[in-house]
Amino acid sequence: MLPITLTEVAAVTGGRLHRAGGDEVVTAVEFDTRTLAAGGLFVALPGERVDGHDYAGAALAAGAVGVLAGREVDAPAVIAPPVPDRATDGYLAATDPDGHGAAVLAALARLAGASVAALPGCTVVGVTGSSGKTSTKDLLAAVLAPLGETVAPPGSFNNELGLPWTALRAGAGTRHLVLEFSARGAGHIAALAAAVPPRIGVVLNVGSAHLGEFGSPAAIAQAKGELVEALPADGVAVLNADDPAVAAMGIRTAARVVLTGRHPNAHVRAEDVHVDAGRARFTLVAPGGSAPVALRLVGEHHVANALSAAAVALELGGTPEGVAHALTLAEPASRWRMELTERPDGVTVVNDAYNANPESMRAALSALASIGAGRRTWAVLGRIGELGEGSDEAHAQVAAVARELGVDEIVAVGAPEYGAAREVPDVDTALALLHAELRPGDAVLVKASRAAGLERLAAALVDPSRLEGAR
Repeated sequence: MLPITLTEVAAVTGGRLHRAGGDEVVTAVEFDTRTLAAGGLFVALPGERVDGHDYAGAALAAGAVGVLAGREVDAPAVIAPPVPDRATDGYLAATDPDGHGAAVLAALARLAGASVAALPGCTVVGVTGSSGKTSTKDLLAAVLAPLGETVAPPGSFNNELGLPWTALRAGAGTRHLVLEFSARGAGHIAALAAAVPPRIGVVLNVGSAHLGEFGSPAAIAQAKGELVEALPADGVAVLNADDPAVAAMGIRTAARVVLTGRHPNAHVRAEDVHVDAGRARFTLVAPGGSAPVALRLVGEHHVANALSAAAVALELGGTPEGVAHALTLAEPASRWRMELTERPDGVTVVNDAYNANPESMRAALSALASIGAGRRTWAVLGRIGELGEGSDEAHAQVAAVARELGVDEIVAVGAPEYGAAREVPDVDTALALLHAELRPGDAVLVKASRAAGLERLAAALVDPSRLEGAR
């Protein structure tokens, strides 16, 4: 971020100075006292277990010059103004009854927007979709880096805290700022886009992730389309032509539309797609030419993500050859997303335990079938969250897909909804089962929604010595 004084922070956020002279210079913003350094502004947020306001002293000891707070603290601070309509957001109202967190988040959003608006020559690229946001964000970082300094979020920093925090990583030399936009309901993406407006917006797909919160696929599509509605007339909307719900969003934006996909009408498309051991190869075809791509990411579904990233890079000065080369070199960058590990005994472990929805489950199972061709395959699956009333049916359909793909063993961990599978109650029991029955050469997929905690199982599979404790 560009250096800014506490007086300027107060002016930008609408807050007031508290125990501060105002001349203190902020050079970074952090919400974790462990990452603070000299010149930092500590963002004090109340949580379920601890309240960041109680750590104002620790923040100063770590080098912070002040605190962005929702109430008065024993430290130099900018006190954020209340948010009158906070109660309209049921999530915030439930988790932040005093409104201190909502006030701080609103102030943080204003600070991020002002900081990015002051950057010379920085293009903001926003990405949304029911699945694939983080993988596409990583691919965008890979293809844009050769074209100029690029800032992208680590992991899945895509909400009202993570997005502005990421935006505040951008500095005077930043040419591209990549942001993930997520939503728990209508209006969330619109609010984030109003805070830090994108010039290029990418919509990947409309699936059933968070269906329980949105109520219907149409409501999900409406929410995801808020990103393209926020684009300026001189902006670009990159839409997946292979997803009818996404392609239809073209009428909702004033920006120029670029279609991606395998559809013959796509402006940036993939031809001659084939998959070898779970990794896809294809020819990238664009108005400026074509070039071969060999992805290192596991799963054919990454073809669509790669095309979206390619379209953005081509808009920002890349060539088909250069973009294809960058895509081919791109390595997995975010943990627990189709991480493939070959054990010394020949067992292949695919850790996709970060999150799940029915669409990403199908994609991961398809990858498992490709990786495990001619071998014994295991799908170790946990519960898919936030599906609402259709949860049982969705889980049963995932199990049916696994059987159709020829997966040999389906193990349901604490998820009886999968039906005809080998059900175990918890991670430890699953580890004991796998310890007893895995054979050299087997291929194992571990996947579930984040709350299932199956990353521990995957980690133990990668390091077989950790399985000993499960005997």
